[in-house]
Amino acid sequence: MSKPIFLNLGILAHVDAGKTSLTERLLYDAGVIDEIGSVDAGSTQTDSLALERRRGITIRSAVVSFALGDRTVNLIDTPGHPDFIAEVERVLGVLDGAVLVVSAVEGVQAQTRVLLHTLRRLRIPTLLFVNKIDRAGARHGTLLDEIARRLSPAVVPMGVPRRLGTRDADCTPFDPAEPAFTARLSEVLAEHDDALLAAYVDEEPGRLGPDRLRAALAAQTGRALVHPLFFGSAITGAGVDQLAGGIQALLPAATGAPDGEPAGTVFKIERGPGGEKFAYVRMRAGTVSVRDTVCFGAGREAKVTGVAVFERGGTARRGSVSAGQIGLLSGLAAVRIGDAVGDPGPVGAAERYFPPPSLETVVAPAHPADRGALHAALTELAEQDPLINLRRDELRQEIHVSLYGEVQKEVIQATLAEEFGIEVVPHPTTTLHVERLAGVGEAAEFKGKDDNPFLATVGLRVEPAPDGAGVTFRLGVELGSMPYAFFRAVEDTVRETLAQGPHGWPIPDCVVTMTHSGYAPRQSHAHAIFDKSMSSTGADFRQLTPLVLMTALRRAGTVVHEPLHRFRIEAPEASPGVLLPVLARLDAVPHTTANSGDLVVIEGDIPAARVHDLEQRLPTLTSGEGLLEAAFHHYRPVRGPAPERPRTDANPLNRKEYLLRVVRRVPGGGGATSTGVDERHR
Repeated sequence: MSKPIFLNLGILAHVDAGKTSLTERLLYDAGVIDEIGSVDAGSTQTDSLALERRRGITIRSAVVSFALGDRTVNLIDTPGHPDFIAEVERVLGVLDGAVLVVSAVEGVQAQTRVLLHTLRRLRIPTLLFVNKIDRAGARHGTLLDEIARRLSPAVVPMGVPRRLGTRDADCTPFDPAEPAFTARLSEVLAEHDDALLAAYVDEEPGRLGPDRLRAALAAQTGRALVHPLFFGSAITGAGVDQLAGGIQALLPAATGAPDGEPAGTVFKIERGPGGEKFAYVRMRAGTVSVRDTVCFGAGREAKVTGVAVFERGGTARRGSVSAGQIGLLSGLAAVRIGDAVGDPGPVGAAERYFPPPSLETVVAPAHPADRGALHAALTELAEQDPLINLRRDELRQEIHVSLYGEVQKEVIQATLAEEFGIEVVPHPTTTLHVERLAGVGEAAEFKGKDDNPFLATVGLRVEPAPDGAGVTFRLGVELGSMPYAFFRAVEDTVRETLAQGPHGWPIPDCVVTMTHSGYAPRQSHAHAIFDKSMSSTGADFRQLTPLVLMTALRRAGTVVHEPLHRFRIEAPEASPGVLLPVLARLDAVPHTTANSGDLVVIEGDIPAARVHDLEQRLPTLTSGEGLLEAAFHHYRPVRGPAPERPRTDANPLNRKEYLLRVVRRVPGGGGATSTGVDERHR
C-alpha cells in the first residue's frame, strides 16, 4: 500500500479578492460539496461563524480537506483583512504551499504585497491566481506589469485570459512547446539555474525541452524562487481546473516520517458546545494516538483523549494522526496556540512574521454585573487570538485588549454580544507605545538589610538590546548558589514586570542579568513542621524582584517610543498639492514623491495613531481615486512629554504603596493576612 500524500495549502489574499469563493469552487470541483456557497449570502463552507456570514469576511482561519489526484489537500482559508493578520501568522508556520489570490480588477492591493513579501521571506512555495476575469474592468497586460513591478518579476503566466470582463471569460493554457512561452519560462528559470542559463544564452533549444523546463519550474516553485500565475474566475469556474493542476504538479507535498518522536505545532484553538478545548495540530513527524501522554508547551503534559482528522469537507474520528496531517486533539486542557507538541524543534521556531498590534482599547461591560462574565469571555477569545494581550486593571475595574484596527474592535464587540450575550461600551482606541532603555542600570536588595521585608537577596543589571531582540535573562551568579525554583521565580517575574516600565509601557527589548542572589534555607521545628517565617519561598523572590528591577530601570532611564507606519499612496498626478499639507498636519513625513504614468506615488512614515484619519480623508482628497497602503515599520522616540499609561500592578515605583499592597500591612499595624510572606512580617 502506497504511503498517503498530504499537502497543507493556504489560500491568502487581500480582503474581497475572492479567496473564500475560490475555496468553495475547489471543494465543489472535488465533489466535497454539492452546491457552491456564496460569501454574500453567508452560505460558504469555511466561514462558519455567524459574524463572518453576516459581514462577508473571514475572521478565523478554517481547515477543510479534499482529494486532488493522489493527494489529500488540507486547505486553510485565512482572513484577508489586515486587522486579522494574527490569524494568517499562525497559519504560515504550518503550510507546505500557498495560493495568493489577486483581483483582476483591483490588482495588487496593500495586503497582497505584505503577504507575498512574507511568503517569499519564509520560502513558502506560492502560486498566484488572478481571480475575477469575468468582472467588468478585468485586466491582463497592465496587471502583469503591475505584478512584476509591485510583487515580483519572477512570475510565470501559465496561460492567457480570453473575453475579459464577460461572463464567458476563460483562460487558454499555454502549450508547453510554444516558443513565446518557452522563451519567457527559460528567461525566468535561468536566473536561478546556471545550466539552463548556458543553454538559453547559447540558443540550444534541444537542451531546453518542455520536460526539462517543467521539471525546473516545479523545482524552483518548490524553493519559492518563481511563482506560476493562473487566470480564472472562482464564480464561473473558469481556469480553476488549471490552478488545481498546478497545485498538484508544482507544489511540494508534506514531508516527515510517521514513525519516531512525534513533533507538531498548535496553530489554532477552538472550544466545543460543552466548553471542551480542541487543538489544531500540524504534525511534522511521528504519530500521536488516543491515550498517548504528550508533552507540550513549557514542560506541560496531558493524555490525548480524542483525535480527529479532516476528510472530505468534514472531520472524522481516528485513533491517531501522523506526520503531514492536521489533526484535532482533545484532552490537552492547558494547551495554547504556538505550543509544540512532542519534540519542540529548534529554538526560535516560534518566530513572529508580522509586527505586533499597535493599538489598544478598553472593553467595559454596559452592565456592571457582567464584569466577571466579560473577563471569562475575553479569556476564551484570547485562547483563539493570544495577541489581543488581555491586561486587567483591578483598581479601575477595566480590561484592556490590543488591536490591529477598528474592524477588529467592532468584531470583538459583536462577538461578545452574539456569542456570550455581553453588551460592552465602546471606548476610544489609543496607541500602544513601548519603552526603550537609555543606558545601563543596576540595583540590589539584600536579605536582612535595610528595609527589605523579604527573605531573599536579588540583584539585577539591565542593558539595552537591539530592536526586535526580545528579553534575554542571564545569570551572573552561580547556578548552584540557591535552588533553581528561586531563579525561575526571578526570571518569570522579570518578564512579567517588563510589561509595564517606569512610564507604564512594555519594554520589549533588553538584557537582564542577575548579579546577586541569596536565600534562607528551609527550616523546620522539632516536629518537622516547616517554618516559613524562617525559610525563603518563591513568593519572596516574586515579590522582591519588581522593586529591584524597577529601581534598575529608573537608573538606566527609559525613553517612550511611538509606532510609525510606512505608508504608500497612489493618487492622481494632480493630488500632491492637496495631499502634502494634510500629511504635514497628520505629522506624516513623506520620503519620496514620484510619478508613475498618470499617477503620483508618495511614500513616507506616519504615526500609527493618525493612519485611521488618513484613511478617512483620502477618498475626499483624491476624488475617490487614491489608494493607501500602511503597515507598521518601526518605533521612534515620542516628541514632547512622554505619555503615561495607568499601571495595573501593585506599582513597584512607589515602595510604600507596593509594600502595603503586597505585604498587606496597613498603618496602625492591623489588617495583615495570614498567607505566605504576609503572616511572618506582621
